[in-house]
This record gives sequence, structure tokens and C-alpha cells, in this order.
Amino acid sequence: MNREQSVEFARNYVADLLSFFEVNVSVDASVEDDIIELSVPATDISSLLIGRNAETLRSLQFLVSTVLRNKDAALTRVNLDIADYKKQRAERLAEKTREWIKEVRTSGTSHVERLNAADRRIVHQVAAEYSDINTFSEGEGVERRITIVQASS
Repeated sequence: MNREQSVEFARNYVADLLSFFEVNVSVDASVEDDIIELSVPATDISSLLIGRNAETLRSLQFLVSTVLRNKDAALTRVNLDIADYKKQRAERLAEKTREWIKEVRTSGTSHVERLNAADRRIVHQVAAEYSDINTFSEGEGVERRITIVQASS
């Protein structure tokens, strides 16, 4: 299946999953950096669909991606957001990152956080806005950490 078919399939697949929960909403779909971006508006059961620590959301996202891979789709990476949960979380993390950077600048010591891959990516992106700050990731799996340091360090 080509790129357009991949996006349409993913959009329809999520809409069908939601209809199982008796949620009939339109799912927005687009492509950014070869990643299918799917957005579901807020509903009465958004918290159920997101789940504790967004576990259900990640599971739904993984399910869509797996089905696309099994169908040999041109695009298989998926980012699913429900009720702007990920967008709002990213904004909060970006603000917290700016606080960590301010702390590193003030104290001169590095700051280390254990974050998942998506969150580390946000920290790297925010830190890239600062010429005097560097970030790097170390460790493996769930023990992987990101470190924020002054560039002169």
C-alpha cells in the first residue's frame, strides 16, 4: 500500500477502533517526517482511551503501527494523540526543560533525567534553541537517561 493508502488505512482503523467504544468522531490524519499523525478530538471517554500514564494510548498507537507493518504499508510509524494529550504534555515538558536549563546555567552542574524516547526527543529539541547548552543520552532501555550540560563542560 502506498503512502496515501497507508494514511487513509490508519485513519479508518482508528475510527473503527473508536466505534467499538461507541465513539463516532472524525479522526484527523496527516504526514510529518514520514510519520502518520493521527488526532482524535476529546470525547466523554478520552481518559479511558488515554489510560493511566498514557499506556492505553501507546498501546493503540502500537496496534495501528503493527497492523500497517503487517500490511507492508509504505508508512508504518504512527503518532496517535487523543484530546491533545501528547501536545499538552510536550508543552509542559518543554517548559520544565527550560527550567532545567536555567538551573544548569545558574549552578554550572549537569541535570540528569530518566525519560522515555519521545520525551528525550523533546528535551533535545528545546535544548537545541540554546547555543550554550548540550544534551546527550546514555544507558539502555528503561534505564536510558538524558543529561543537560553547559556547552563549555
